[in-house]
Amino acid sequence: MGVALGDIVEKEEISLESLNGKMIGFDAYNIIYQFLASIRGYDGTPLMDSEGRVTSHLSGIFYRTINIIEKGIKPVFVFDGKPKELKMKTLTERTKIRTEAIVKHEEALKEGDLEEARKVGSKALKVNEEMIKDAKELIDLMGLPCVQAPSDGEAQLSYMNARGDIYGCASQDYDCLLFGAPVLLRNVAIVGKRKVAGRSYYVEIKPERVELKKVLSSLGIDRKKLIWIGILIGTDFNDKFPNIGPKKALDLVKKYNSFDDITKNVKNAPTFDYHEVEDIFMNPDHCDDYLLDFRKPDKEGILSFLCDKHDFSKDRVEGYIDKLEKNLSEKGGQSSISRWF
Repeated sequence: MGVALGDIVEKEEISLESLNGKMIGFDAYNIIYQFLASIRGYDGTPLMDSEGRVTSHLSGIFYRTINIIEKGIKPVFVFDGKPKELKMKTLTERTKIRTEAIVKHEEALKEGDLEEARKVGSKALKVNEEMIKDAKELIDLMGLPCVQAPSDGEAQLSYMNARGDIYGCASQDYDCLLFGAPVLLRNVAIVGKRKVAGRSYYVEIKPERVELKKVLSSLGIDRKKLIWIGILIGTDFNDKFPNIGPKKALDLVKKYNSFDDITKNVKNAPTFDYHEVEDIFMNPDHCDDYLLDFRKPDKEGILSFLCDKHDFSKDRVEGYIDKLEKNLSEKGGQSSISRWF
């Protein structure tokens, strides 16, 4: 879910074309959940192959990534590693929510209530090791860089961004800002009209850029105090403080220069070590031995993996491979093949 900073963070609407020639790091788990939520059948059921294996995420990684590459964007995928102990509670709660959604989805299907099935289907998201393994294999076959983070993928992305190895971090969550990422990019992989959950209308989703320097300047705080706001309203590593939203949290961190003073003011002693949470964001785990090399796609390998193993349409897959190869070789300028390989 990430930290809910949306109400106080300054965002700039951009076009995908403005990212032409730039290397963008994608939070792999975040984008996989996006694809699982959005690429579903009329009854809310994810796409599957003849063996019953979920393929919604593979469809998104393949087709939507190629559409992104058409804009001249060079995608890098970063995967989560071992979660911090403090994050286990959050992950357990998410698993419970998803398990309940899966049960409700199955019940709705049995009762023939397709509207309810669609409604809860996007919440019935379950990612297993096989799905992650398949995602990594497909990314590799497409010739795109895949980085394994030691812990949080967003922490690794933020480190790579701060070093200047990637232009920005593509994620729907704002956590990268707390980890120190200079540039957060939202809605990069889900551009277009999307149905509002539980409603009968659609909204236009457009890419956004959030710059950490501008956020801190507009709020009149430093990064540590931004982290304090996150701790107050809840992060993946701690529960939120009662009755405190982003705006009240901002007022508190601007008023006090000590988190202890803040807790005294709100009269709510945390049940966790806030210093530990603060340190996770200020000094995140990361690796340095990553390679951001782009290779030519393995056409035969992709066809075997998607079509033979997972029942994708051979004609459509071949068309997209041709589209990918043609785009890389004929775009010219910053997106020409010479700048990729």
